[in-house]
Order: sequence, then structure tokens, then C-alpha cells
Amino acid sequence: MDPRLSAALDHLVEPTSRGDPESPLRWTCLSTRALAKALVAQGHRASDWLVRQLLSASGYSLQANRKTMEGTQHPDRDAQFRYIQTQVVQQLRRRQPAISVDTKKKELVGNFKNGGREWRPRGDPQRARVHDFLDLKKGKAIPYGVYDLGRNQGWVTVGIDHDTAAFAVNTIHRWWKTLGIRAYPRASSVLIVADSGGSNGSRIRLWKWELQRLADATQLNLHVCHFPPGTSKWNKIEHRLFSFISQNWRGRPLLTHATIVKLIARTRTSIGLTVRCNLDEGRYPQKVKITDDQMATIRLRSDVFHGDWNYVIQPHER
Repeated sequence: MDPRLSAALDHLVEPTSRGDPESPLRWTCLSTRALAKALVAQGHRASDWLVRQLLSASGYSLQANRKTMEGTQHPDRDAQFRYIQTQVVQQLRRRQPAISVDTKKKELVGNFKNGGREWRPRGDPQRARVHDFLDLKKGKAIPYGVYDLGRNQGWVTVGIDHDTAAFAVNTIHRWWKTLGIRAYPRASSVLIVADSGGSNGSRIRLWKWELQRLADATQLNLHVCHFPPGTSKWNKIEHRLFSFISQNWRGRPLLTHATIVKLIARTRTSIGLTVRCNLDEGRYPQKVKITDDQMATIRLRSDVFHGDWNYVIQPHER
């Protein structure tokens, strides 16, 4: 073999190589055929097979993208985490409800492949569609969840229309009327922990408008704390409720909305998690505008620390 081949190959790869140059494992974005062609053009005898062997011997490998970059961290990120934790602890000590809320991943309804495996007779796998094209008759399922941090109890409403702030707050209201008021008959406030984006985002006017309506209907003070941008995976509902729902229905096509509701409601854990679920067939139009005059009627009191993330919406007096 040409003794100059390895050096010539490394010279071709190095300008486009990625990763830590001191690491024993490197990777390149050039194909072995392209590299072999370039080497032949330089007068070397090389094939894509030989290039692959040389790259492997030099510590290169084929690797896929990996999601690790979240962008610049907010300087108050850790302080907000501590603030939320303090608020939750204090709320629970007062025997008042503290809930974590969010929208779970939207799901196609129908005989579509669902990730994971389940026990079935040998040679008899569940048949599912080859292509994941939306079934216009069945549509999508939009699960919005409420996780009670003090009682390890979940509530999920499965919507069929749009994931809007009105849908999110209506789910919280359903939780309160069905489970919350029974568990906390003397409650005067509810602490709501939510992400900064989505239908319950800190900048969504409709979210705050609907929360005011909820506060008026229940006469509860609604204390809201938002996680900083890019930190939704730390929201307790993700790994205390949603992850177990995904495990429970793994490997099963979500054939109908009724199937989804039943599977969610059957979710249990060894440490006592229970889940209630219902279907919301209501319509929630998108792009609802809340005017400045309407915003002025909201009884919103911002916390001293990061009032854009932490605030209380008080009910109007009856």
C-alpha cells in the first residue's frame, strides 16, 4: 500500500473533521467514495473500501446528529428553579394544591404504528399502516395534563380541536371540579407550574385572560410560576405522568379517541400514581385576540422576583 496514502487521506479529512482533535474518536462528514475519488485524482490508488479501513484505523467513525445545544442559558435559570421549588414547598405545607401542567405530544388517531413492544403470540405482530398520513375522519388527539404534586395524581383531558390557552385552562377547571375541590375543600389558592411556551406560555394573553375567568369562577387565587425558556424537560409532569402514559400504551395503535382515554386512565405505577382522563369534544378557535382593554381588567399581581415568570391572578369580588 502507498505509504503516503494515510497522510494524504488525513489531509483531506482534517479541514472538515468535527469534534475534539485530542479525542481518540473523530468523525467526518465526507463520504468514503468522495474521499477515494479525491485521492485517485491526486495519483493514489484507493477505493471506498480501503478509505473506510484507513478512517477506522485513524479513529474516525460515522455518527448521527445529537441534540445537545439548547442555546444560551438565561442568567436567572437556576434562581428560578430554586424559586419554584420554594413556592411548591410552601404551598404544600399550607395544605394548598400545587399542580404541574403541560400538553403531551399530539398523537395521530387510527391504526398507526406506536413505538415500543408488547407481548403477543409469536409471529402475530399488531398490523399497522405503513405511512403516517393524518386520517381526516379521526384527526389527532391532544392530551393536556394536570399533575397534582402533593398527591401523585394525574388528570388528562384529550382534546380533538386545537391546543389553545382556552383548552388548557378548561382542563385545569375540569380537574378542579372533579378532583381538586374534593381533595382540597378549604383551598384558597392554587399554585400552577407551567412551561414558558406553548398554550400556557408566559407571554400568551389568552392564557392570562382565561385564568382570570377561572379565578372568578372558583374564587381562588391562581399563583403561576413558569420555567425559564428551554427548560421544559424539568417540568415534573413530564417524568412523573407523561412518561408513564407513554410506557403504558407502547406498542399499541391508538385506534380511537376512546382507546386513548382508556389507556391513559389505566396508567398506574408501583409508587401510587393514579390517573383520571376524559374527552373534550369542544371547539377552541385559534388566534383569539385579547385587547389592551381586556388585559386591563385582569387582576394580575407580579411577584417581586421575575414578575414576567411569576405572578398571581386574583378573582374579582362577587
